Amino acid sequence: MVTIYDIALKTGFSAPTISKALNGTGGLSKSTRKKILTVAEELGYRPNMAARSLTTKKSFLIGIIFEDIDMQRGFEHPLFGGILNRLRMEIEVSGYDLIFLSHLSMEKRNSYVEHCRYRNIDVCVVINPVNADKSIMELASSGIPCVSTNFVIPGIPTVITANKEAGYNAASYFIRNGHKKIAYISGSYTRYNVAALDRLEGLRQAEKEFGLQYDESYVEYCPQWTRECGYKAMKSLLGRHKDITAVFVSSDNMAVGAMEYAKSAGMKIPEDISFIGFDDEMFSEFYSPPITTFRQNRTVIGELAAEILMNRIAGIPVSECVLIPADFIIRSSVKNMHS
Repeated sequence: MVTIYDIALKTGFSAPTISKALNGTGGLSKSTRKKILTVAEELGYRPNMAARSLTTKKSFLIGIIFEDIDMQRGFEHPLFGGILNRLRMEIEVSGYDLIFLSHLSMEKRNSYVEHCRYRNIDVCVVINPVNADKSIMELASSGIPCVSTNFVIPGIPTVITANKEAGYNAASYFIRNGHKKIAYISGSYTRYNVAALDRLEGLRQAEKEFGLQYDESYVEYCPQWTRECGYKAMKSLLGRHKDITAVFVSSDNMAVGAMEYAKSAGMKIPEDISFIGFDDEMFSEFYSPPITTFRQNRTVIGELAAEILMNRIAGIPVSECVLIPADFIIRSSVKNMHS
């Protein structure tokens, strides 16, 4: 049976260094960690998880909090599925496994902290919790190392898309193309899940800088991030304002609903009304017309979330919040009013 001492002999590193690399702890350089893990794989090293847990007092389990009440998309969502895939790839090389912590999975509605302790998890990734207040704040103050990739929660480091910047860029693009009557369809939001509000704030900032007057009546707030909500929102907006020429929508899924209503009302896209969505769904490029949208960098978000988790385990200080710019994907759903 291959031991860490066999790996130490072949790599020239000390046994404690080998242990840190295999456990995903310690302030090792990426090159050192990679060399050790490569040799471990070549030698066929297989950790004894039971003995390892007894020795380190760790379970080598990472809890995942992912509920899907508002989105109703599950792992089909282009952001969350991508983050989980990248996160899994990054943490598995350090010997960790993922386990999902459902808020409603047991007979009684246990808190997230109770779930973490029941499952004996070492660290936790908060992606989409069902309770954005009491249960999450209890988790933030519990001492369990966490990272968030969607919610901005005090006490929990966050890696998240720069949503205000995206909202600013969307509005700026509309305005540079001659649009002045710009509407916004917002997805649902909570105290800590403020992506939809941040995108609106960016839009407001752009309108102010370009000399346009912000009007709250051009905003429609939706209870969920669904296609049906986008459809109803567009109907309400056009019922209030017939002069809308451009609409920024919180997600591509909602944007399709909004665009379908516009078409049902006899409007042509983008000739009569233009749209920008968010998320760059698989269908967005092939919709008619192809949707101008934003693509969140799920690979970078997943990698940084994993790095923060490993640093937290090792006791290394981490940033409170890291903002990742979204890529702006220009397609055919926005009309240039100047041409």
